[in-house]
Amino acid sequence: MADKDLNTENKILGAAEDVFIKKGMDGTRMQEIANKAGINKALLHYYYRSKEKLFMAVFNLAISKFIPRIEKIAYSDIPFFDKIRMFVEHYGNLLYKNQFIPMFVLSEIRRNPDQLANAILSQGVNTDAFFSIVQKEVDEGRIKPIEPRSFFINMMALIIFPIAAKPMFLRILYKNDKREYDQMLRKRLEEIPEFIINAIKV
Repeated sequence: MADKDLNTENKILGAAEDVFIKKGMDGTRMQEIANKAGINKALLHYYYRSKEKLFMAVFNLAISKFIPRIEKIAYSDIPFFDKIRMFVEHYGNLLYKNQFIPMFVLSEIRRNPDQLANAILSQGVNTDAFFSIVQKEVDEGRIKPIEPRSFFINMMALIIFPIAAKPMFLRILYKNDKREYDQMLRKRLEEIPEFIINAIKV
């Protein structure tokens, strides 16, 4: 890709990420992204024919930055509980900075689960390797017997749900105080790993 094309695409992706974060998938308009990127709407459609394709590109970019960090943690020699802490920190921060991702994932699960799964798997995710790490901890008696896939689902749910359900919890539990809710989300990144560790340690 020519440098000019690459620069334009990077501008588009950066602008799209900013707008998606602020307004979510449904609230975002292609014209707004074009304006923020400093290009006309026709050029934006030349690169991305629909908002959905552009959103998928932003999603893939976010995931591509995350996967290598997690693989590095998974295959390191650090203790398993420290791996949990680091996973929650990295994944939690990714979602905190890109709060449009959980809602997008939930909508895609209903609309096109195969496309979503393929997008994640295309980044080289090796679930078997992760599950074997958990199973080794069980086999060696360092954590309670737990099915690795169930463990992974539990951990992901603790991180994702408060962000995905933010509009509801923000209104019901926090009286629309966005600052207080965001402070709670940040604090949870410290609380979640300890909750998980206390639940599984022998």
